[in-house]
Amino acid sequence: MNVTVLGAGSWGTTVAALAARKNSTTLWARSPETVEEVNTRHRNSRYLEGHDLPSGLRATTDLGEAVASADVLFVGVPTAGFRATLELAKPDLRPWIPVVSLAKGFEQGSLLRMTEVTTQLLPGHPAGVLTGPNVAKEIIAGDAAASVIATADLGVAREIQRVLSSPLFRIYTNHDVAGCEIGGALKNVIAIATGMAQGLSTGDNTRAAVITRGLAELTRLGVAMGGEPATFAGLAGMGDLIATCVSPHSRNRYVGEQLGKGRALQEILDEMHMVAEGVKTSVTVHELAVRYGVPMPISEEIYRVVSGKINPSEAYRGLLRSGHESDPG
Repeated sequence: MNVTVLGAGSWGTTVAALAARKNSTTLWARSPETVEEVNTRHRNSRYLEGHDLPSGLRATTDLGEAVASADVLFVGVPTAGFRATLELAKPDLRPWIPVVSLAKGFEQGSLLRMTEVTTQLLPGHPAGVLTGPNVAKEIIAGDAAASVIATADLGVAREIQRVLSSPLFRIYTNHDVAGCEIGGALKNVIAIATGMAQGLSTGDNTRAAVITRGLAELTRLGVAMGGEPATFAGLAGMGDLIATCVSPHSRNRYVGEQLGKGRALQEILDEMHMVAEGVKTSVTVHELAVRYGVPMPISEEIYRVVSGKINPSEAYRGLLRSGHESDPG
Protein backbone atom coordinates (compact mmCIF):
# COMPACT_ATOMS: atom_id res chain seq x y z
CA MET A 1 0.00 0.00 0.00
CA ASN A 2 1.22 3.51 -0.81
CA VAL A 3 1.03 5.72 2.29
CA THR A 4 1.40 9.50 2.33
CA VAL A 5 1.78 11.62 5.44
CA LEU A 6 1.35 15.39 5.20
CA GLY A 7 3.32 17.26 7.84
CA ALA A 8 6.82 16.49 9.11
CA GLY A 9 6.41 17.48 12.74
CA SER A 10 7.19 14.99 15.50
CA TRP A 11 3.94 13.02 15.21
CA GLY A 12 3.64 13.16 11.42
CA THR A 13 7.21 11.93 11.04
CA THR A 14 6.63 9.17 13.61
CA VAL A 15 3.50 7.94 11.82
CA ALA A 16 5.42 7.98 8.53
CA ALA A 17 8.21 5.95 10.14
CA LEU A 18 5.70 3.40 11.45
CA ALA A 19 4.07 3.08 8.04
CA ALA A 20 7.41 2.81 6.23
CA ARG A 21 8.27 -0.41 8.04
CA LYS A 22 5.67 -2.25 5.98
CA ASN A 23 4.62 0.09 3.16
CA SER A 24 5.93 2.42 0.50
CA THR A 25 5.67 5.74 2.37
CA THR A 26 6.09 9.39 1.40
CA LEU A 27 6.41 12.23 3.89
CA TRP A 28 5.51 15.73 2.71
CA ALA A 29 7.31 18.65 4.37
CA ARG A 30 7.43 22.35 3.59
CA SER A 31 11.09 22.64 4.52
CA PRO A 32 13.64 21.64 1.85
CA GLU A 33 16.20 21.16 4.62
CA THR A 34 13.95 18.66 6.39
CA VAL A 35 13.31 16.78 3.15
CA GLU A 36 17.02 16.56 2.37
CA GLU A 37 17.83 15.36 5.88
CA VAL A 38 15.14 12.66 5.80
CA ASN A 39 16.26 11.44 2.36
CA THR A 40 20.02 11.53 2.90
CA ARG A 41 20.60 11.10 6.64
CA HIS A 42 17.31 9.38 7.59
CA ARG A 43 16.79 11.85 10.40
CA ASN A 44 14.46 14.73 11.33
CA SER A 45 16.64 16.45 13.89
CA ARG A 46 14.35 19.47 14.28
CA TYR A 47 11.57 17.39 15.82
CA LEU A 48 13.05 13.96 16.62
CA GLU A 49 16.66 14.63 17.41
CA GLY A 50 18.78 11.53 17.91
CA HIS A 51 16.33 9.10 16.32
CA ASP A 52 16.90 7.22 13.06
CA LEU A 53 14.13 6.87 10.50
CA PRO A 54 13.59 3.89 8.17
CA SER A 55 15.85 4.11 5.14
CA GLY A 56 12.87 3.43 2.87
CA LEU A 57 10.97 6.53 4.01
CA ARG A 58 11.01 9.15 1.26
CA ALA A 59 10.32 12.85 1.74
CA THR A 60 9.31 15.56 -0.72
CA THR A 61 8.28 19.21 -0.80
CA ASP A 62 6.00 18.53 -3.79
CA LEU A 63 2.50 18.20 -2.35
CA GLY A 64 0.92 17.05 -5.62
CA GLU A 65 3.52 14.33 -6.09
CA ALA A 66 3.08 13.15 -2.50
CA VAL A 67 -0.70 12.92 -2.75
CA ALA A 68 -1.11 11.52 -6.28
CA SER A 69 0.10 8.00 -5.47
CA ALA A 70 -1.52 7.70 -2.02
CA ASP A 71 -3.74 4.75 -1.15
CA VAL A 72 -4.27 6.27 2.30
CA LEU A 73 -3.55 9.86 3.34
CA PHE A 74 -2.59 10.88 6.87
CA VAL A 75 -2.80 14.62 7.60
CA GLY A 76 -0.49 15.72 10.40
CA VAL A 77 -0.47 19.49 9.99
CA PRO A 78 -1.73 21.74 12.83
CA THR A 79 -5.45 22.50 12.86
CA ALA A 80 -4.84 26.10 11.75
CA GLY A 81 -3.48 24.85 8.42
CA PHE A 82 -5.60 21.73 8.01
CA ARG A 83 -8.24 23.15 5.65
CA ALA A 84 -5.74 24.99 3.46
CA THR A 85 -3.56 21.89 3.13
CA LEU A 86 -6.51 19.72 2.07
CA GLU A 87 -7.60 22.33 -0.45
CA LEU A 88 -4.14 22.23 -2.02
CA ALA A 89 -4.08 18.44 -1.98
CA LYS A 90 -7.58 17.95 -3.39
CA PRO A 91 -6.80 18.21 -7.14
CA ASP A 92 -4.25 15.37 -6.96
CA LEU A 93 -6.07 13.04 -4.56
CA ARG A 94 -7.63 10.00 -6.22
CA PRO A 95 -11.31 9.26 -5.48
CA TRP A 96 -12.34 7.30 -2.38
CA ILE A 97 -8.90 7.39 -0.73
CA PRO A 98 -9.26 7.41 3.10
CA VAL A 99 -8.09 10.63 4.77
CA VAL A 100 -6.96 10.25 8.39
CA SER A 101 -6.44 13.23 10.69
CA LEU A 102 -3.51 13.23 13.12
CA ALA A 103 -4.45 16.67 14.50
CA LYS A 104 -6.07 17.20 17.91
CA GLY A 105 -8.17 20.33 17.96
CA PHE A 106 -11.03 22.24 16.35
CA GLU A 107 -11.11 24.66 13.45
CA GLN A 108 -11.26 28.20 14.76
CA GLY A 109 -14.44 30.05 13.87
CA SER A 110 -16.41 27.12 12.46
CA LEU A 111 -15.74 24.93 15.55
CA LEU A 112 -15.59 21.93 13.21
CA ARG A 113 -13.67 18.77 14.02
CA MET A 114 -10.98 17.82 11.49
CA THR A 115 -12.98 14.90 10.09
CA GLU A 116 -15.87 17.32 9.54
CA VAL A 117 -13.53 19.62 7.62
CA THR A 118 -12.40 16.61 5.57
CA THR A 119 -15.98 15.55 4.78
CA GLN A 120 -16.86 19.11 3.83
CA LEU A 121 -13.92 19.49 1.44
CA LEU A 122 -13.58 15.90 0.22
CA PRO A 123 -17.03 14.29 0.01
CA GLY A 124 -16.81 10.61 -0.82
CA HIS A 125 -13.51 10.10 0.99
CA PRO A 126 -13.73 8.06 4.21
CA ALA A 127 -12.69 10.42 7.00
CA GLY A 128 -10.96 9.09 10.09
CA VAL A 129 -8.80 10.05 13.03
CA LEU A 130 -5.79 8.41 14.67
CA THR A 131 -5.66 9.35 18.33
CA GLY A 132 -4.68 8.16 21.78
CA PRO A 133 -1.83 8.40 24.31
CA ASN A 134 0.87 8.74 21.68
CA VAL A 135 4.00 10.63 22.75
CA ALA A 136 5.94 10.71 19.49
CA LYS A 137 9.46 10.59 20.95
CA GLU A 138 8.65 7.50 23.00
CA ILE A 139 7.12 5.65 20.05
CA ILE A 140 9.97 6.47 17.68
CA ALA A 141 12.35 5.25 20.40
CA GLY A 142 10.58 1.88 20.39
CA ASP A 143 8.53 2.07 23.58
CA ALA A 144 5.28 0.11 23.55
CA ALA A 145 2.14 2.17 22.93
CA ALA A 146 -1.46 1.87 21.81
CA SER A 147 -3.68 4.05 19.64
CA VAL A 148 -7.18 4.22 18.21
CA ILE A 149 -8.23 4.53 14.57
CA ALA A 150 -11.80 5.79 14.32
CA THR A 151 -13.88 5.81 11.15
CA ALA A 152 -17.57 5.38 10.50
CA ASP A 153 -16.75 2.32 8.36
CA LEU A 154 -14.94 -0.21 10.53
CA GLY A 155 -13.84 -2.10 7.42
CA VAL A 156 -11.80 0.93 6.42
CA ALA A 157 -10.53 1.24 9.99
CA ARG A 158 -9.28 -2.35 9.94
CA GLU A 159 -7.37 -1.75 6.70
CA ILE A 160 -5.69 1.32 8.19
CA GLN A 161 -5.01 -0.66 11.35
CA ARG A 162 -2.91 -3.08 9.31
CA VAL A 163 -0.90 -0.24 7.80
CA LEU A 164 0.55 0.90 11.11
CA SER A 165 0.25 -1.95 13.62
CA SER A 166 3.36 -3.62 15.01
CA PRO A 167 4.12 -5.74 18.08
CA LEU A 168 5.01 -2.57 20.01
CA PHE A 169 2.35 -0.28 18.52
CA ARG A 170 -1.11 -1.75 18.96
CA ILE A 171 -4.05 -0.07 17.24
CA TYR A 172 -7.70 -0.51 18.18
CA THR A 173 -10.64 0.37 15.94
CA ASN A 174 -13.60 2.50 16.98
CA HIS A 175 -16.71 3.73 15.17
CA ASP A 176 -17.15 6.76 17.50
CA VAL A 177 -15.32 9.33 15.40
CA ALA A 178 -16.80 12.32 17.23
CA GLY A 179 -15.95 10.99 20.68
CA CYS A 180 -12.37 10.12 19.73
CA GLU A 181 -11.73 13.53 18.17
CA ILE A 182 -13.33 15.47 21.01
CA GLY A 183 -11.34 13.58 23.65
CA GLY A 184 -8.10 14.25 21.81
CA ALA A 185 -8.80 17.97 21.51
CA LEU A 186 -10.16 18.71 24.97
CA LYS A 187 -7.43 16.90 26.89
CA ASN A 188 -4.95 19.56 25.71
CA VAL A 189 -6.82 22.20 27.74
CA ILE A 190 -6.74 20.02 30.85
CA ALA A 191 -3.03 19.43 30.26
CA ILE A 192 -2.46 23.19 30.43
CA ALA A 193 -4.35 23.24 33.74
CA THR A 194 -2.24 20.37 35.09
CA GLY A 195 0.99 21.99 33.97
CA MET A 196 -0.10 25.23 35.57
CA ALA A 197 -0.56 23.39 38.86
CA GLN A 198 2.99 22.06 38.50
CA GLY A 199 4.32 25.56 37.86
CA LEU A 200 2.52 26.87 40.92
CA SER A 201 4.09 24.06 43.01
CA THR A 202 0.80 22.52 44.08
CA GLY A 203 0.82 18.95 45.34
CA ASP A 204 0.17 15.70 43.54
CA ASN A 205 -3.29 15.59 45.11
CA THR A 206 -4.19 18.86 43.40
CA ARG A 207 -2.94 17.67 40.03
CA ALA A 208 -4.78 14.36 40.40
CA ALA A 209 -7.98 16.27 41.19
CA VAL A 210 -7.53 18.47 38.12
CA ILE A 211 -6.98 15.46 35.85
CA THR A 212 -9.95 13.55 37.28
CA ARG A 213 -12.36 16.47 37.21
CA GLY A 214 -11.00 17.39 33.80
CA LEU A 215 -11.98 13.96 32.52
CA ALA A 216 -15.49 14.54 33.85
CA GLU A 217 -15.62 17.88 32.00
CA LEU A 218 -14.48 16.58 28.65
CA THR A 219 -16.85 13.62 28.97
CA ARG A 220 -19.83 15.94 29.64
CA LEU A 221 -19.10 18.11 26.65
CA GLY A 222 -18.15 15.16 24.46
CA VAL A 223 -21.43 13.36 25.14
CA ALA A 224 -23.37 16.58 24.52
CA MET A 225 -21.62 16.84 21.14
CA GLY A 226 -22.51 13.28 20.14
CA GLY A 227 -19.69 11.18 21.55
CA GLU A 228 -20.27 7.94 23.44
CA PRO A 229 -19.48 7.83 27.19
CA ALA A 230 -17.37 4.66 26.89
CA THR A 231 -15.01 6.39 24.46
CA PHE A 232 -13.90 8.88 27.11
CA ALA A 233 -13.00 6.08 29.53
CA GLY A 234 -10.70 4.51 26.93
CA LEU A 235 -7.46 5.28 25.10
CA ALA A 236 -8.88 8.24 23.18
CA GLY A 237 -10.14 9.85 26.40
CA MET A 238 -8.58 8.94 29.72
CA GLY A 239 -5.48 7.36 28.18
CA ASP A 240 -4.62 10.40 26.09
CA LEU A 241 -5.47 12.73 28.97
CA ILE A 242 -3.10 11.00 31.41
CA ALA A 243 -0.21 10.90 28.94
CA THR A 244 -0.58 14.55 27.99
CA CYS A 245 -0.95 15.75 31.57
CA VAL A 246 2.07 13.91 33.00
CA SER A 247 4.57 13.54 30.15
CA PRO A 248 7.61 15.85 30.18
CA HIS A 249 7.35 15.79 26.37
CA SER A 250 3.84 17.31 26.41
CA ARG A 251 3.81 20.75 24.80
CA ASN A 252 0.52 21.74 26.42
CA ARG A 253 1.63 20.68 29.89
CA TYR A 254 4.82 22.69 29.34
CA VAL A 255 2.86 25.82 28.40
CA GLY A 256 0.80 25.49 31.57
CA GLU A 257 3.87 24.94 33.73
CA GLN A 258 5.57 28.04 32.35
CA LEU A 259 2.40 30.09 32.87
CA GLY A 260 2.32 28.89 36.46
CA LYS A 261 5.89 30.12 36.90
CA GLY A 262 4.80 33.60 35.90
CA ARG A 263 5.96 33.80 32.29
CA ALA A 264 3.92 35.57 29.62
CA LEU A 265 1.99 33.35 27.20
CA GLN A 266 3.36 34.93 24.04
CA GLU A 267 6.92 34.61 25.30
CA ILE A 268 6.35 30.89 25.90
CA LEU A 269 4.80 30.32 22.47
CA ASP A 270 7.51 32.31 20.66
CA GLU A 271 10.24 29.99 21.94
CA MET A 272 8.45 26.82 20.81
CA HIS A 273 8.85 25.38 17.32
CA MET A 274 5.87 23.04 17.73
CA VAL A 275 2.23 24.01 18.16
CA ALA A 276 0.51 23.72 21.55
CA GLU A 277 -3.06 23.18 20.31
CA GLY A 278 -4.57 23.59 23.78
CA VAL A 279 -4.11 27.37 23.77
CA LYS A 280 -6.49 27.92 20.84
CA THR A 281 -8.65 24.99 21.86
CA SER A 282 -9.37 26.65 25.22
CA VAL A 283 -11.11 29.46 23.35
CA THR A 284 -13.04 26.97 21.23
CA VAL A 285 -14.07 24.95 24.29
CA HIS A 286 -15.40 28.12 25.91
CA GLU A 287 -17.57 28.70 22.82
CA LEU A 288 -18.70 25.08 22.68
CA ALA A 289 -19.57 25.00 26.39
CA VAL A 290 -21.79 28.03 25.89
CA ARG A 291 -23.37 26.55 22.76
CA TYR A 292 -24.21 23.23 24.44
CA GLY A 293 -24.95 24.62 27.89
CA VAL A 294 -22.35 22.41 29.59
CA PRO A 295 -20.56 23.57 32.76
CA MET A 296 -16.76 23.45 32.23
CA PRO A 297 -15.21 25.15 35.30
CA ILE A 298 -11.59 24.02 34.76
CA SER A 299 -11.63 24.74 31.04
CA GLU A 300 -13.27 28.11 31.72
CA GLU A 301 -10.45 29.09 34.07
CA ILE A 302 -7.84 28.15 31.46
CA TYR A 303 -9.73 30.17 28.87
CA ARG A 304 -9.63 33.17 31.21
CA VAL A 305 -5.90 32.74 31.80
CA VAL A 306 -4.91 32.48 28.11
CA SER A 307 -7.25 35.38 27.32
CA GLY A 308 -5.43 37.53 29.88
CA LYS A 309 -8.47 38.00 32.10
CA ILE A 310 -6.86 36.41 35.19
CA ASN A 311 -3.45 35.08 36.18
CA PRO A 312 -2.68 31.44 37.07
CA SER A 313 -2.70 32.10 40.83
CA GLU A 314 -6.21 33.48 40.54
CA ALA A 315 -7.25 30.40 38.55
CA TYR A 316 -6.10 28.23 41.44
CA ARG A 317 -7.52 30.42 44.19
CA GLY A 318 -8.42 28.28 47.18
CA LEU A 319 -6.25 25.40 45.98
CA LEU A 320 -2.84 26.84 46.87
CA ARG A 321 -1.20 26.48 50.26
CA SER A 322 -1.62 29.33 52.69
CA GLY A 323 1.74 30.53 53.98
CA HIS A 324 5.10 28.89 53.38
CA GLU A 325 5.39 26.64 56.41
CA SER A 326 6.85 23.17 56.01
CA ASP A 327 4.62 20.13 56.12
CA PRO A 328 4.83 18.37 59.48
CA GLY A 329 6.27 14.88 59.56
